[in-house]
Amino acid sequence: MTIQGEAVDAELFGRAAGGDERAFGELFERHAQAVWNHAYRLTGSWALAEDLTSNTFLIAWRKRAELKLIRDSALPWLYTVAGNLARTEHRGARRRLKLLTRIPEPPAVSDHADEVAAQLDGEARLKEVIAAVSGLPKAQRQVVELCLLGDLPTADAAALLEVAEVTVRSHLSRARAHLRALLDEKTLEDK
Repeated sequence: MTIQGEAVDAELFGRAAGGDERAFGELFERHAQAVWNHAYRLTGSWALAEDLTSNTFLIAWRKRAELKLIRDSALPWLYTVAGNLARTEHRGARRRLKLLTRIPEPPAVSDHADEVAAQLDGEARLKEVIAAVSGLPKAQRQVVELCLLGDLPTADAAALLEVAEVTVRSHLSRARAHLRALLDEKTLEDK
């Protein structure tokens, strides 16, 4: 059977079912643009329409022996396959989006460089403080090492040094003033 010299879909699919690749190629050439247009109207995406068209014809090739023609046309069957593939794609996209909403946001990560710079600044400042403490008179240095650097209460430091608690407080007061002056002077020199 031919229509104006062309084989109808039924004849082409009959030959394709027997393994004739040229017949299937003719069917592809005849209907690929219509299937692509249909897939594009279903998805609104050129790339997805390309994928759906390719998959539609892949399924048609695999099922060529069992394909059902409507009024000797393969187009309704091809449209049905493309529509089913589009719905499957939409369902998959919805599932992926739903899954993405359940994935927690990654925690904000601070810049490692800032952390390193702060640590280096802290270490440099601590060295300055230790150098300043070592320049204090012995009684003040001992109180600073115990109370400020060692976090020991003044009462415990007084008992350890065998002096009155008021003496420890006095040494701490003088040492703080001296350290403040030294460190402020050092800061001004660095600027």
